[in-house]
Amino acid sequence: MARLIREVMTRNVEVIGPNDTVREAARKMRDLDVGPLPICDGKRVQGMITDRDIVVRAIAEDMDPVRTPVSAIMSKGIQYCFEDDQAEDVLERMEELQVRRFIVVDRDKKLVGIVALGDLAGEESGHRVGKALEGISEPASH
Repeated sequence: MARLIREVMTRNVEVIGPNDTVREAARKMRDLDVGPLPICDGKRVQGMITDRDIVVRAIAEDMDPVRTPVSAIMSKGIQYCFEDDQAEDVLERMEELQVRRFIVVDRDKKLVGIVALGDLAGEESGHRVGKALEGISEPASH
């Protein structure tokens, strides 16, 4: 039976504002025990920041985490899907794009949740999720 993303996504996603600092993002990630945080100005998603972004884009570049806004190191052009998309279609897109999560928006493009590869693991798609994760975990060939 086909599932919709709204049936498997995580709701009430914590966000951070674009002018909040890298330190505030790191503390929020620690307190929530999460790796990614959507960056929102109101309900609209501006980008995404991950724990890896903090290390690779801020710390490794000697940016001051107390003064650097998350907007300076966030990933822009993030992938999203709609809450009424079919889970199988989203899984296919994750495989193609080699990403582990999508922001979930409503048809007005307002944030309503987040869906991770693991959320899509059901009886019928568990094998595909494993295969997708293998491809995502492999280094990209340059």
